[in-house]
Amino acid sequence: MSDGAMLHVKGRILVGPQDVRDELWVVGGRISYDRPAGARDVRTVTGWALPGLVDAHCHVGLDAHGPVDADTAEKQALTDRDAGTLLIRDAGSPSDTRWIDDRDDLPKIVRAGRHIARTRRYIRNYAWEIEPDDLVAYVAREARRGDGWVKLVGDWIDRDLGDLAPCWPREAVRAAIAEAHRLGARVTAHCFAESSLRDLVEAGIDCIEHATGLTEDLIPLFAERGVAIVPTLVNIATFPKLADGGDKKFPRWSAHMRRLHERRYDTVRGAHDAGIPVFVGTDAGGSLAHGLVAEEVAELVTAGIPPVAALAATSWGARAWLGRPGLEEGAPADLVVYEADPRADVRVLAAPRRVVLNGRIVE
Repeated sequence: MSDGAMLHVKGRILVGPQDVRDELWVVGGRISYDRPAGARDVRTVTGWALPGLVDAHCHVGLDAHGPVDADTAEKQALTDRDAGTLLIRDAGSPSDTRWIDDRDDLPKIVRAGRHIARTRRYIRNYAWEIEPDDLVAYVAREARRGDGWVKLVGDWIDRDLGDLAPCWPREAVRAAIAEAHRLGARVTAHCFAESSLRDLVEAGIDCIEHATGLTEDLIPLFAERGVAIVPTLVNIATFPKLADGGDKKFPRWSAHMRRLHERRYDTVRGAHDAGIPVFVGTDAGGSLAHGLVAEEVAELVTAGIPPVAALAATSWGARAWLGRPGLEEGAPADLVVYEADPRADVRVLAAPRRVVLNGRIVE
């Protein structure tokens, strides 16, 4: 498609779950629902159009060993883009990927800065590793560097205990979250286990990643405070293998990880049923491949979330949560076109017919 060409998308435009229109136009890289006067050099695409998908827990610039070079980060971003993910919340990365912002062919990224973890309590080469007295200062630093988010590591294995345990004292996280909010940033935290959740939520946290430790007694607290979760079920699927690897050295931890895995679907369904916001995230970029957004949506449906709600968790709802537009008049034309209605079968998401980013067809 040439720079001067207009794009005409016909079929069913899913502006919202119930707001379905027959067509849209892309003019100057932006969406219009009014036919342009004297439109020429028009390319028409037909199908079911959704806003560009959202992966709300992804790590561009990171692999299992730490930061990666720019070429590798570019391949990661392109893989996500070709899967229909056009908006990423990068939930922690030691790499500086701001050069991606200058590329109109790569997904838009909302960054949470670098993970902040307790000393020797997280994956090597990923995080700032600090002690509680420094937590406020590091949160302030990442709040200023990020795009409105900060990422804490809320729990991890304590080798002395042989099991998952909270990383931070209650008052330390309360002060740190207050500082992030003062600076206009929201805070999220990696949490597998149960034990850190109450302190984090009562301290004012905005989101919990994974949230496998969410229990019936904690669900009302999350719902009352409006704390979102990003379950990353495609990542939680790896728990049994991780547990097998830890059986000899940390049997208590291994048994705990298996229990968290076994109840994962009940946990997510219970959260959704209680009104807790649930969003799609794959945790790609650590040990997981990129481009798994369709698999994660399908996992939410398997967990018992209605298909339209699972779809909203990677499209309309997720974009609103991150403060980014969907298919509104005048918004950047970031959309994905499918052969069939994804509301009827979310498996359609695995096979985009066309990916349109900044008004240009890229796939």
